[in-house]
Amino acid sequence: MDRASSIILTVLICLVALGQFVQVITRYVLEIPVMGLEESLLYPTLWLYMLGAVNASRENTHIRANVLEIFLTTERQHQVLAIVGEVISLIVGLWLTMWAWDFTKYSIRVWRESPTLYLPTFYVDIALFAGMVLMMVFTAWHLVAHIRAVFTPASAAKEV
Repeated sequence: MDRASSIILTVLICLVALGQFVQVITRYVLEIPVMGLEESLLYPTLWLYMLGAVNASRENTHIRANVLEIFLTTERQHQVLAIVGEVISLIVGLWLTMWAWDFTKYSIRVWRESPTLYLPTFYVDIALFAGMVLMMVFTAWHLVAHIRAVFTPASAAKEV
């Protein structure tokens, strides 16, 4: 899974970078802008953004400002703080996932198209819901891991 996600993210970032490079060269150097390039770049850009967030959730590397960790001394206290953080993340994330699902239903019903190329924007819109669902799966996964760490005896944790 690490390899697949890194390949997908690398391809997406290369597409976005290449598109931006072409846009700059054609618009500012050659002075002949490519019509529709901006709206076609919306697809890999939004998927890159959402899958990057999913990857950070999977690796548990989101930016955190855990000031309380400074005052906590034991590993158990750190795990309990992590559980509280994961529960809050799960509650807020599930709420946002419900909003994303409502937006996805709206996107299916309306079936909008981009203004220049008439590409269906549903394939951009679905990235929000797919990303939120995957982030909630990984958040729940990490929550279970923290709960297990709290209730696993210290001697058993060292053996594993």
